[in-house]
Amino acid sequence: MKLTEIYAKKKNVLSFEIFPPKKDDELKDIEPTLDVLCELSPDYISVTFGAGGSSNNNKTIALAKKIKDVYHVEPVVHLTCLCYDRHEIDEFAKQIAAEGIENVLALRGDRNPNIAEKDDFKHASDLIAYLKDTTDFCVLGACYPEDHPDSPDHVSEMVNLKKKVDAGADILLSQLFFNNENYYRFIEDCRIAGIECPVTPGIMPVINEKQIRRMVDTCGAVLDEKFERILRAYGSDNDALYEAGMIHALSQVVDLLANNVDGIHLYTMNKPAVAKRICDGIRCLVKR
Repeated sequence: MKLTEIYAKKKNVLSFEIFPPKKDDELKDIEPTLDVLCELSPDYISVTFGAGGSSNNNKTIALAKKIKDVYHVEPVVHLTCLCYDRHEIDEFAKQIAAEGIENVLALRGDRNPNIAEKDDFKHASDLIAYLKDTTDFCVLGACYPEDHPDSPDHVSEMVNLKKKVDAGADILLSQLFFNNENYYRFIEDCRIAGIECPVTPGIMPVINEKQIRRMVDTCGAVLDEKFERILRAYGSDNDALYEAGMIHALSQVVDLLANNVDGIHLYTMNKPAVAKRICDGIRCLVKR
């Protein structure tokens, strides 16, 4: 089923992100994670994709197929384009479609000095337009409530996001953020810009300080003073930080749901206990 149908039918869409294991023989090891995640009745699960030449890309499609065929949950395959040409994207699209997968998250992908960039797709909007012209996928795009690290300013960010939607993005998934007010201002800007498609907020519970600071450096999310106080108070105690991070994430989700967002997308880091803790906390608020 295409995600456009899911979003049209219901509010409070629930989704998770996972990543494929690094080694081929570890694909079976992710089954306990999927067992827990799928018991939580998500509407879809997205699976990350490697950079150019990554051996993980075939595992992305294999894992997405398992999610669909074994667990009967709709998968979303991440597809990056910066290091691929049209022929390679066509081959990936054929593999994805052959497995009955109908939903793709189209991304530019991170720059890697060790992997050569190609000329066919310089921006995610280029890939979105190409997929809409050549496939029948429901195509999702990424958005950044606190701006992409490469954006010179917020106006440029919104102009480029509108290009993604005009190119055919059906749904937007947001990068992680820790202050809901920043997300609400972003949604206001989206509507002013004429972006009317669903915009699902992405939440990542903080359970490891080094990990979250690395993520923030990569994606441009803002650690405001409130959150810095949490890290200063609990960062040296793993158990305490886990509890504080889960409580903060759950409070974000509760507030977002109270404000009638289109859904919640949880970055699980392949830790099913994290997703279960959040879902248990909101179970009485959302009818699954």
